[in-house]
Amino acid sequence: MSTFGTTFCDSFVTASFEQGAWQAPSIVPLAPIPIHPAAHVLHYASTCFEGFKAYRWDDGKVYVFRLADHVLRMQRSAASLSLPVPEESLLSGMVVDLVLRHADEVPAPPSSLYLRPTLIGTLPNIGAAAAPSSEALLFVLASPVGDYFKGGAGPLKLLVDDARARSTEQLGSTKTGGNYAAALGPTLEAKAEFGVDQVLFCPGGDVQETGASNFLLISDDEVITKPLDSSFLHGMTRASILTLAADLGYRVNERNFTVDELLQWSKSHEAALSGTAAALAPVGQLVYRGNTTAVRDGTAGPNTERLRKALQDIQFGRSPDTHGWLTAVNP
Repeated sequence: MSTFGTTFCDSFVTASFEQGAWQAPSIVPLAPIPIHPAAHVLHYASTCFEGFKAYRWDDGKVYVFRLADHVLRMQRSAASLSLPVPEESLLSGMVVDLVLRHADEVPAPPSSLYLRPTLIGTLPNIGAAAAPSSEALLFVLASPVGDYFKGGAGPLKLLVDDARARSTEQLGSTKTGGNYAAALGPTLEAKAEFGVDQVLFCPGGDVQETGASNFLLISDDEVITKPLDSSFLHGMTRASILTLAADLGYRVNERNFTVDELLQWSKSHEAALSGTAAALAPVGQLVYRGNTTAVRDGTAGPNTERLRKALQDIQFGRSPDTHGWLTAVNP
């Protein structure tokens, strides 16, 4: 399979917001979007998106994971950017219709169909820097994907940055492209200088997240992660892992912790990054102020793999969905 996120189904679904109302969505052939050069999104970054997956079970049926929760998060992102907020029925219906159209293209495990709803402000007004876009376009892309990390999720190496934040405090929980752009420069610099995979942003010593994933510490009986606030993304995989950890008897400890505590706990706890694309990826090394510290013995730990498997077993229908996370999408 090609590089993650570069292959697409040959149609997508769109809906526009015009004259104060959402118009009926339509599935159309995949093609470039006509957009005015003065569109609000191009000048003032009025855009948000979501990312989640549809999975094919062994019996051939297709299910979308946590659809309602992703729709709710996108509604919150849209509201935080003063974009028109799509109704739950509109966006959910667009996703379901698109998955139905391409149900035969949902790959078998361990691959899946990645879904990318995107909302952009389209008002053609370059004088609207201090005003919201009253026009918008909502669309959903579908992309068959394999593993995010080629060859599987091997232990990652992170630079611990205790000076910079990934985002602003008011937009940290918004899934907007600007947050990813802001993290890109520091991440590329860190890769070039230290040979790391990602940067763990810890402004003022407060351990938060990487450019695209939440961060967790995991022992044989405990999972530690930062409690939700507006400064970082409220990851759906994070939420799922914490719920499954509690089901499996782990003590879930949502608390703020410092870089000093992280370095101390890395001797006894596994570390992992959680996100839709990679599920739960182990962290093997931390680089801080020029010194490299192994997380335990530097290899992927058994608890990370146990929790990753518990999540994927539900997604692929190998374990019962006791939390109502799956939406069936079948003719």
